[in-house]
Amino acid sequence: MRIIGGSLGGRKFNPPARIPARPTTDLVKESLFNILQHTIDLEAIDVLDLFSGTGNIAYEFASRGANSVVAVEKDALSVKFIRDTCSLLRLEHCEVIAGDALKMLPALAQRRQFDVVFADPPYALPQMGDLPDMVLNAGVLRPGGMLILEHTHNIDFENHDRCFRSKKYGSSFLSFFR
Repeated sequence: MRIIGGSLGGRKFNPPARIPARPTTDLVKESLFNILQHTIDLEAIDVLDLFSGTGNIAYEFASRGANSVVAVEKDALSVKFIRDTCSLLRLEHCEVIAGDALKMLPALAQRRQFDVVFADPPYALPQMGDLPDMVLNAGVLRPGGMLILEHTHNIDFENHDRCFRSKKYGSSFLSFFR
């Protein structure tokens, strides 16, 4: 795996095979950041990466100059890998929180708000259909902030009243909410 752009563009990282994650593909990452670079100032945002997995998206935001990145992941091996990788890459403005992303939302909202929340949950997450509302109503987004959800074709968010963009990339979709 690799970081695509920013100050660490081209750097590779190799998560252990035992990490139970489905990392965001380079195609989806590249498309996501092409959209974002024309939408927001990546160097002036605070990012929350829910269901962080390997930390793939967190590293990409950090490499592109985000003010801060908070990665939330419940798998202990993944948490250790993300922490070790952040240390190795000297990503001092990255924080890794061990815990269930959905259960952590109220506590996170009490601590701070974010400009971008990226969520890439397991595609079989039972709450997938409710996830946009759970995040949007939790108070973790700043006014004008954006939720980006990676998901499969099994669920369609285009008719959600706060979804303003949804696009297919291979077998994955990115849906954007305000």
